[in-house]
Amino acid sequence: MLMGSNSVVDMIEASSGVHFSGFHMDGLEQRLKIEQPTTSANENMHKQPFVIGVAGGAASGKTTVCDMIIQQLHDQRVVLVNQDSFYHNLTGEELKRVHEYNFDHPDAFNTEKLLSSMDKLKHGQAVDIPNYDFKSYKNSVCPARRVNPSDVIILEGILVFHDPRVRELMNMKIFVDTDADVRLARRIRRDTVEKGRDIGTVLDQYSQFVKPAFDDFILPTKKYADIIIPRGGDNHIAVDLIVQHIRTKLGQHDLCKIYPNLYVIQSTFQIRGMHTLIRDSQTTKHDFVFYSDRLIRLVVEHGLGHLPFTEKQVITPTGSVYTGVDFCKRLCGVSVIRSGESMENALRACCKGIKIGKILIHREGDNGQQLIYEKLPNDISERHVLLLDPILGTGNSAVQAISLLLKKGVPESNIIFLNLISAPQGVHVVCKRFPRIKIVTSEIETGLNEDFRVVPGMGEFGDRYFGTDDDDLEEVPPSK
Repeated sequence: MLMGSNSVVDMIEASSGVHFSGFHMDGLEQRLKIEQPTTSANENMHKQPFVIGVAGGAASGKTTVCDMIIQQLHDQRVVLVNQDSFYHNLTGEELKRVHEYNFDHPDAFNTEKLLSSMDKLKHGQAVDIPNYDFKSYKNSVCPARRVNPSDVIILEGILVFHDPRVRELMNMKIFVDTDADVRLARRIRRDTVEKGRDIGTVLDQYSQFVKPAFDDFILPTKKYADIIIPRGGDNHIAVDLIVQHIRTKLGQHDLCKIYPNLYVIQSTFQIRGMHTLIRDSQTTKHDFVFYSDRLIRLVVEHGLGHLPFTEKQVITPTGSVYTGVDFCKRLCGVSVIRSGESMENALRACCKGIKIGKILIHREGDNGQQLIYEKLPNDISERHVLLLDPILGTGNSAVQAISLLLKKGVPESNIIFLNLISAPQGVHVVCKRFPRIKIVTSEIETGLNEDFRVVPGMGEFGDRYFGTDDDDLEEVPPSK
């Protein structure tokens, strides 16, 4: 049965009511069914945590910085994993000469065990973290600490940036940079008061192991840091900015944490309602076009927001001065025929008189893309380009289209790729190949099926939008 206009209006109106904590208070059971996510990722897949690495010299204030981040993220699930927990057990021979053992050397840590534990946490599995005993120098004396999967994992230690495999796990790398004299003073106070060592032993260890290891192994990893915090825990402003950034990333799709050039429009009940309609195979062509156009307009407006602007002052009818911005003038659109042409009207509605070029790419499954036709503005190399294609699947067609634009002289950073839905596979392909273009989409899909079609998807977009899908259907003879 085809979905009529009345039922479409009813669904949109129902999705716009007042809600609390994501659910309508009346008809809660029905809303629970509606709110099941169908886009961001496979529901059976664990949501990837945000991993923060915190490195720096001994007594630089790493633990203080970690505690401040955890305190400010009190409404999130956060776990702290210390690299110190992964020291090797000392052998009998090493125990006899423990004062000659360098605990600040990379070989002192069981990095393989650390990698195994972090991999399990990232995949949603609880792990038992060793509890290293610095009196017996073994991790079997004290019971292990059970750590559960969390939204944020903080990995802290002097050498967490040393191994590239460990660095690869991190979404953010912080180096706590504190003056050497301050670190030494803190170390003396800590080791004499908390560990009962005499100051002579502390200074000998510092000069023999700690300082050389810092110069040889720890300081060189500072170059890998995304953020350097001077003064450690005393730098409250830096920690506040870091927490704000983490909160922003936690609200994003997992792919946005990997690719800063991927932008997913913030979902609302209106957007989810429109996606529900255009994905429904029973939706009429009229309604499919109507709600597709609404979504396309949102994507176009969001994409235009990433264009450069200049400040401009105007005089209002009241005689007052208003300081605003002036739109980017050198702009054009390029649609990938045929589905991309469905996005042209929305672009023209937003940008009066805009030039629009066209590219035709022949598709054959996952391979065999071939450029058939292109008609682009002569001065396209001097313009910002909005590339239009409603569905990003394998990414192969997008790569061909973008490669053509680059060949025509368009700077990579001047290209904004607009689409309604994107498969993770296509995002990986495009973002890795062209890290300076921007992708703006309204939803991220689960993936591709064996026929390289986007799932859950919305079918052949061009056929549904332009009403040609019926032509491709085989005629079934009536049953006798």
